[in-house]
Formats: sequence, C-alpha cells, structure tokens
Amino acid sequence: MSVRDQVGGFSPGAAARLKASDGRRVFVKAFSPDLNPDAPDMYSAEAGVVVNLPASVPSPRLLWSYDEGPGGWVMLVFEDIEGRNPTTPWKPDEIDRVVDALISLSTSLTPAPIGAGRSDDIFGRRICGWNLLQEEPWRALGRWSSHHLSRPAELERQAVKAGEGETLLHLDIRADNLLLTPDRVYIVDWPHVGIGAPWVDFVFFAPSVAMQGGPDPDTLLLWHPAARTADEDSVTAVIAAVAGFFTQRCLLPAPPGLPGLRAFQAAQGAVARRWLAERTSWL
Repeated sequence: MSVRDQVGGFSPGAAARLKASDGRRVFVKAFSPDLNPDAPDMYSAEAGVVVNLPASVPSPRLLWSYDEGPGGWVMLVFEDIEGRNPTTPWKPDEIDRVVDALISLSTSLTPAPIGAGRSDDIFGRRICGWNLLQEEPWRALGRWSSHHLSRPAELERQAVKAGEGETLLHLDIRADNLLLTPDRVYIVDWPHVGIGAPWVDFVFFAPSVAMQGGPDPDTLLLWHPAARTADEDSVTAVIAAVAGFFTQRCLLPAPPGLPGLRAFQAAQGAVARRWLAERTSWL
C-alpha cells in the first residue's frame, strides 16, 4: 500500500490518498475532536449529505464512513479523483469551466434532492454577522463597517426572504473545494448545505474569486442565468449577509488547528464589503 498526504484547504484533520496493493485507490480524511472539537460534527454532516446526492452531481462518491459518535473520531473514505485545484490567480479557461459546472450543479439540485436548512436558517441563524456585530459592540470594526453597521444589518435581515428558493446549495464553494480533471469539475466538502435561490452559491463564491485574481464579483454573478433575472434588491440583501458573515467571523479567535482561516475570511470580507458599498453607494 502507498500513502500520499494531501495538503491545502482549511482542515486540521488527516487527509491522504491511498493506493492498495491490488491497485484500488481511495481518498481518506479523518478528524479527532482533539484537533478541533467542532470538526467531527462537520464530517458527520458531510457524510449525511454526500451519500444522498444524486449520481449526476460531480462529487466524489462516499465509499465508507466510521463515526464514533459525540466526542469521537470520524473517518470518511471517498473514491479517489485524479484532479487538482484550480490555478490561482484564476485562469480564464478554468473559471469558465467552473462557472459552467456550477450552473449545471444548481440545475441538477433543483428541487433540492435532500432536506436541509432553508433561507430562514441560513440567513436568520447562520449567516447573520452584521446583526451579531450589533450585539458585540466591543469588536474592533473598520471605519466603513462602524459607520454603516445598522444599514447592512437591516439588509441582512431582508436576506431571509430574498434568498428563498428550492435549490440545494453548497454554501462553501471556493478554489480549494474544487477539483479539475481533464473532462470534469468536481465539488468537494459538503457539510454546510442549505436550500435557497440558485444564485446564492455564486454570491458566496464571488469574493474568493476576486481576491484570487478572477473576475470582479458583479461580473461573475451575472454569468449565472438565475442571477440575471433575480430581483436586484434581493441579490444585494444576500451580498450584505455574505459581507457580514466574513466581517464578523474574521474577528473571532482562530479555531483550533486552523491558523490561516481568519486571514482568508478577512480578505473575502474586504472584497464583499467593497462589493456591497458599490451596489448601495454607501461610501
């Protein structure tokens, strides 16, 4: 048997590609609560999602899982994909491939094939950073955020209605959660799913693309057909929620085993706030 450790992304757990003596290959990732107390729950959630995704979804198939339950180890074994993350700064041909794949993904996941939290859960409980910041006045906000705090918080509350839809959303698409093969784009890491409008994943994706040398957020967003016909105020409300999420999260202490996560969120937050400021003319 041969083992190749995998690096990249923001997981503190073990990740490796294994090749058995008979030639079979698998990708294994495992988490211990000693590394991060929240991570095993995310792996358990991901297992429950990927095992129920339609075969048409370009995601590695889950072959086997092991879950010790609360406070224990979780291990997931997937089919191994001979692929790589997109090149950053983004190359035009690769962002074109990814955009096409994500548009097809939103189509194949409408209506949502599995149950998940809907817009009231996504934007009312999970992605509500501006409203959390109103409750945490001691957080060290920048000038723009401090000056406008109540306005994006109000928009964020509107995202509960604005983001409604019937599409299963990944909610964490970025370059390190994508694998490119010569003929396919695979989407990996599915613990954060929700159900909402089909263009919502593009709003979450856009800040990371821009900060990594790709198209500006509005350009990327309008490549999705559903976004081109969506109500502009609804889209702006979801942009406000995404900006608030990154703004609030980057101010928290680094999670155990994830020292680079807050800086990555801060960089996305800067892009998202600028995007929101441009759409609202809040200078």
